[in-house]
Amino acid sequence: MFGLNNQCSLSVDEEYLTLEDYQGRVARWCPGCGDNGILIATQKLCRDEQLPPEKTVFVSGIGCAARFPHYMGTYGFHGLHGRALPTAQGVKIRRPDLRVFVNMGDGDCCSIGTAHWIHAIRMNMDMVVMMHDNNIYGLTKKQASPTTPIGFKTNTTPRGAYLKAMNPLTVTLGVTNVSFVAQVAEWIPELLYDVIKQAFHHKGFSFIRILQRCPHFTPDLYSSLLSDPGKLLLLRHENGIQLSDTMGKIYKNQEEHNPADLNRAREIAEMTDQVPLGILYRDENVARYEQAIKTERKPSTELRRKVLETAFDNFGILTNNATTA
Repeated sequence: MFGLNNQCSLSVDEEYLTLEDYQGRVARWCPGCGDNGILIATQKLCRDEQLPPEKTVFVSGIGCAARFPHYMGTYGFHGLHGRALPTAQGVKIRRPDLRVFVNMGDGDCCSIGTAHWIHAIRMNMDMVVMMHDNNIYGLTKKQASPTTPIGFKTNTTPRGAYLKAMNPLTVTLGVTNVSFVAQVAEWIPELLYDVIKQAFHHKGFSFIRILQRCPHFTPDLYSSLLSDPGKLLLLRHENGIQLSDTMGKIYKNQEEHNPADLNRAREIAEMTDQVPLGILYRDENVARYEQAIKTERKPSTELRRKVLETAFDNFGILTNNATTA
């Protein structure tokens, strides 16, 4: 008989993807830009989870954060301003087997993209959404965004921003079907990685607001948080973030917060004396749109052929011998 002798066969490990396998083009963000830290954390996640690059998609809109897909060694779609979420939803609904990530700035998400943002939360499709919040329009050179602090001077508000800044956390937590909300700072890499990882494993729409420094236009925006860790409130829980000993020594201001408690999550999101970091809310029992509309069976080859032939019958080709009325 012909065939392989199992006793003589070799066991070959599957190819291991390294960090370099997830690196795309060289990042062109400004030196010291917080986007660099977010990129590294995301690439580490892809490596640790061994995500197949051909099964992973990064979608973005317009802005500094929107260059993210260019710097990932995966599939990507650099879309229109404010339109990252409907594009990502289109990818997910057609290819539910793909891992979908979305990167947006505060202007991209909270201004022109607001309507898409609200409905994407309600639809709760399975994807990781990272909002890079530097409180400014950076790519278009220092215009006020919805999250710009009141009184902050920009090119569009030279006397200072007139309105109180929008709070993306309270907005997200107030939308029907919300399932995952977190906040983290890009200058705390251990916490940043942990939050992105837990968002990745959550089944549903995972919204992460990332406090992100812009060294050119808002260099001092978060300086008080960096110099005084006591102004940060770290949320820890067995179903949330579990801090290492080192983190616990540096950031002593902590709260045992159960992410299943929506009311407390909303209270924490409204804090003004402290900045909460960690997972505010999580509920994997919320219905997901792509599951709700999932058909029982896929159309057969015969049915697809019939549909195509019907469509082709609507068109005809005139030959030289053909006459027209």
